[in-house]
Amino acid sequence: MPTTSAKDGTSLHYRVVGEGPRTVILVHGWMVSGAVWDALVERLDLTGLRLVIPDMRGSGQSGRPDGGFSLESLAHDVLAVADAVDARRFTLVGHSMGGQLVKWVAAEVPARVEGLVLLNTVPAAGLPLPPDAAGLFRTSAESREKKQTILGLACKQLSPEALEALVKDSMGVSPAAIEHVFDAWTAGGFADKLASITAPTLVLATDDAFLPAAFLREAVVSRIRGARLSYLPGPGHYPQVERPAETAALVSAFLAGSLPV
Repeated sequence: MPTTSAKDGTSLHYRVVGEGPRTVILVHGWMVSGAVWDALVERLDLTGLRLVIPDMRGSGQSGRPDGGFSLESLAHDVLAVADAVDARRFTLVGHSMGGQLVKWVAAEVPARVEGLVLLNTVPAAGLPLPPDAAGLFRTSAESREKKQTILGLACKQLSPEALEALVKDSMGVSPAAIEHVFDAWTAGGFADKLASITAPTLVLATDDAFLPAAFLREAVVSRIRGARLSYLPGPGHYPQVERPAETAALVSAFLAGSLPV
């Protein structure tokens, strides 16, 4: 399986699916790996597409360093993977904290980003949680019970099999990544960079208790020039797992409507 190295030497693992001329990089969020995209990938029309699916540091088959978990460092890891596959221009799809990372990339190198899809994205300003929830999330690294509790709070339409797959995946994420990446995405801190984003942008909202549609419209859509909101009723925080067919259809429609010039 292909790997590349981050600036600090951390090994970054990624998968490539499809051989089309248009590169789409799928960036996962906190507590999981690139495996979270599997059900969506199975349902996407890959005609003309090359999907690149990294495991962010501390997750999946990537390296497990003690540090490098700031949003800026993680965003640079995404760019390292893009460079490794010789993608001069690309579309970014980010989920949850991954949505923060792809916004950071789109603001930092706008000329390279053709399109931006944000699934239940954490705002660039961050998302502070109440103390009880923060304590649960930050100390969940080695606890299946806590992971199940978090997913129970976050999701509405997970099958038992999908729940078990997410828990199993999350148990492979390093404690350092669980703790430090949690600190990074809750703090945010780069809302001022969003004005630099020029790519066509779709924000997907669901019945996510943490990130409802009205909140995302105000905190994300209104701050990115030309961004639009699409609402998918029913699922919670993981629409690509809870309702993969419908999510794939929305992503495919966006990709078809934002063809690179």
